[in-house]
Amino acid sequence: MRRLPVTLTATLATAAAAALLLAGCSSSPDPSDSSATAAAPTPGAASCADSGSASNSVTVTGDFGAAPTTAFTGPYTIDTTERTIVTQGDGDELAAGDMATVDFTIYNGSTGDKVFSTFDQGATPLQLTVDESQFIVGVVRAVNCAPVGSRVAAVIPPADGFGTNGNSSLGIGATDSMVMVADIEQLVPSRADGADQPAQDGFPTVTLDDSGQPTVSIPQADAPADLQLEVLKKGDGKTVADGDTVTVQYQGTIWRTGEVFDQSWGRGPTSFQTSGVVPGFKQALVGQTVGSQVLVVIPPALGYGDQGNSAAGIQGTDTLVFVVDILAADTPRT
Repeated sequence: MRRLPVTLTATLATAAAAALLLAGCSSSPDPSDSSATAAAPTPGAASCADSGSASNSVTVTGDFGAAPTTAFTGPYTIDTTERTIVTQGDGDELAAGDMATVDFTIYNGSTGDKVFSTFDQGATPLQLTVDESQFIVGVVRAVNCAPVGSRVAAVIPPADGFGTNGNSSLGIGATDSMVMVADIEQLVPSRADGADQPAQDGFPTVTLDDSGQPTVSIPQADAPADLQLEVLKKGDGKTVADGDTVTVQYQGTIWRTGEVFDQSWGRGPTSFQTSGVVPGFKQALVGQTVGSQVLVVIPPALGYGDQGNSAAGIQGTDTLVFVVDILAADTPRT
């Protein structure tokens, strides 16, 4: 994977969570169907769902932040997503473009079967961007405009979910609505917000623009032989543990050329498991705190190795420099 130094896939549960909600997993209207009038979602756009008789009929018990007990009587034949706030939070309302930590449980609205939950063993909450072009429309509309700290119950029709294809791996058919219970845990910042730390001699220098995007200047010197780590900002959040799923903004630069070969800036934060990246990237994250920004200089042996990465312009002898903003970290549930 070129965009990030990933060598392993994420855990099955984490991968399933992402795959379940990604916009690309829902089907587009059949262009040959004259009744299919829905347009592709506009990037960054998100609407809010209202409550209705379907969502109001879903009964949810249990504590916020823990697996819910849910009862409902399907099937549902609604045309658009309905959302009822079960527990009203007192945080900021989510808006288009926000990223939030969300725990969710999904049920087949016809059979009542639970098809996925982030409360299951090995799973973690999802960092969900309020953007209908990135995630399934009904899921985005179910959480948008709800305050942080809220638990919501939503009924999502096929048109706002997996469409006419359904999702056979989850046992959701073409006519099945989904029932979702979502806990909106917290807003995730778009950049590191920790306290600035004194600069260390010999490291590349980093300047930030107004959005937080870094520009790295490489010293006129040979690259160090060993991994070097500098904390640029020190956050006061959770300490990242080995195996955690982290959400970051990052930028990668080749020491030899000073060229940026990849970055999340312009695309948005990305999430992955620390066990699924090259050793040097993992070492830069584990033990750091959420809210921190770190600069890591990774020698070839702890990066892409002798083979390099030709697609990214990385030679087998190249040392890499990453600036990483650690925005969130979640430990898989046991």
